[in-house]
Amino acid sequence: MCKAVVVGSLNLDTSITLERMPQPGETIAAQGISLNPGGKGANQAFALGRLGCPVAMVGAVGQDAAGDTLLESLQAAGVDCSCVARREVPTGQAFITVDSAGENAIIILAGANSTVSPADVEKLRPQLEQADCLVLQLEIPLETVMAAAKLARSLGKVVILDPAPAPGPLPGELLALCDYLKPNETELALLTGLPTATVEQCETAARRLLAQGVGTVLVSLGAKGALAVTPQEALLVAPPQVKAVDTTSAGDCFTAAFALRLVEGETSLQAALKFANTAAALTASRPGAQASIPARDEVEALLAAR
Repeated sequence: MCKAVVVGSLNLDTSITLERMPQPGETIAAQGISLNPGGKGANQAFALGRLGCPVAMVGAVGQDAAGDTLLESLQAAGVDCSCVARREVPTGQAFITVDSAGENAIIILAGANSTVSPADVEKLRPQLEQADCLVLQLEIPLETVMAAAKLARSLGKVVILDPAPAPGPLPGELLALCDYLKPNETELALLTGLPTATVEQCETAARRLLAQGVGTVLVSLGAKGALAVTPQEALLVAPPQVKAVDTTSAGDCFTAAFALRLVEGETSLQAALKFANTAAALTASRPGAQASIPARDEVEALLAAR
């Protein structure tokens, strides 16, 4: 019986490592290139499975070798892929540049992800009825995200939205369906139109989203940790110190790890954030997307050492 359902994207990632990002009009040499299973939805489902949570994935891939690769990776992590459709369009792709500090920039080509529809969402009802939470992102059509959030809310499930890629302000109807919204600083600025250069500014921007109906805003702050803003408090939790190698999937792992602690019944927001920060830090210390995501025992070991 699945405890979490992820509705979202599956991409084949082309990752290019660089000493630094190029300036406009500049040509620079790459240090390496690799192909890896990815996509924000698939990364989050993979992380939930790798951390030990029974999870189902809803999305779409093409009838191509890339689609085979993505499904094989998820199934190896124990993810139920029975609701991942095979479509007559190519599998989605992401093109990722990673600099020597581990920071990244990402361009996505939706491919089959653009075909995920409200009709696909309805097919997940049996899994969602069994689950405790729904995890969403914005790499599939917004109407599909809305349909999934409405279905989850009608069934009394927790809704977690990772608003990436952030298109700007989101519809108030969608925000009101979110128990948890997890932007990073850049996404938070795009969602609210407010500055987010400091923790204090992030809190102010997060409260703008609370006023629009979001239950709790979780702002991932990279090396500074995570900021949780509720109507009652603002809580900043620092991460363990690691050397960042590749931050591509760190945010996805954070979202998954936080969702895991929720479905396990964790009632302390601080404890859930500490677990999520630790999982994300381990992810950032390794190269790749899904390949960088840690197992539960690795997260527990680092937590115990802090």
